[in-house]
Amino acid sequence: MKTVLSSDSMEIPEGITIKVNAKVIEVEGPRGKLTRNFKHLNLDFQLITEPDGKRRLKIDSWFGSRKATAAIRTAISHVENLITGVTKGYRYKMRMVYAHFPINASITNGNKGIEIRNFLGEKRVRKVDMLEGVTILRSEKVKDELVLDGNDIELVSRSAALINQKCHVKNKDIRKFLDGIYVSEKGRIADEE
Repeated sequence: MKTVLSSDSMEIPEGITIKVNAKVIEVEGPRGKLTRNFKHLNLDFQLITEPDGKRRLKIDSWFGSRKATAAIRTAISHVENLITGVTKGYRYKMRMVYAHFPINASITNGNKGIEIRNFLGEKRVRKVDMLEGVTILRSEKVKDELVLDGNDIELVSRSAALINQKCHVKNKDIRKFLDGIYVSEKGRIADEE
């Protein structure tokens, strides 16, 4: 059954500017600018300024099915992630795990790429370039730890996934060979500093 109108709204915090242009949402904050395209969803976005001065983003779904109604909350979560990204930023920590052959990782082209050597004793060099706006560093405090920083949660998590996928054990029992580079911690940059 279709519902005539289902809507939800979220409050926009101080110091954040949001522009809505034909289902493309642009969020600007102290750490930079992020955009997200919602053209694939059948939703209406509008910015509302309340009488007490608070700004809200209102999302409506007219005559939407159950999936379209559920997409409202998803869109709000995406916008909240954009706001967190431009205020606090995202930080993923990855650990290099090995039983016998130590994994050597070197950061290349100005913290924008990584070269992985000696994985399971192989001679092959695995290269992974970070996605746009993501930087990678070796942790000074913790041995065998990589730190990925960025504003867009999707790009940071996808960069971490690319590193993880480069170090899959092939043709061996994966219950025994647990070597690889795995995400150990997810958080915000501003929380740690």
